[in-house]
Amino acid sequence: QVQLVESGGGLVQPGGSLRLSCAASRSISNFYTMSWYRQAPGKQRELVAIISNIGYTNYADSVKGRFTISRDNAKNTVYLQMNSQKSEDTAVYLCEAVGGGTFWGQGTQVTVSS
Repeated sequence: QVQLVESGGGLVQPGGSLRLSCAASRSISNFYTMSWYRQAPGKQRELVAIISNIGYTNYADSVKGRFTISRDNAKNTVYLQMNSQKSEDTAVYLCEAVGGGTFWGQGTQVTVSS
């Protein structure tokens, strides 16, 4: 069983930045993809960013140019750098890993508000 633990969430003002981390309990090199999703109250879960095991990345249109996903295989960690944040970025952010199954973390709350 794989455990994913997200961290780095919190309260940020509009225009501010946060960096989320997703630490895995085993090597992330064997995951085909790792992704960040978010879910706001009353809304469906949506894919924010994805990174493959060869470094391919893709983003939701709503975050392109503002968010960056990256991975550090040595630390078994995936990151989401969020810049120029907007109120509509407020949500619980969850990490997903795919490879030998699909695994989810518990999520971390991000609130963008003045």
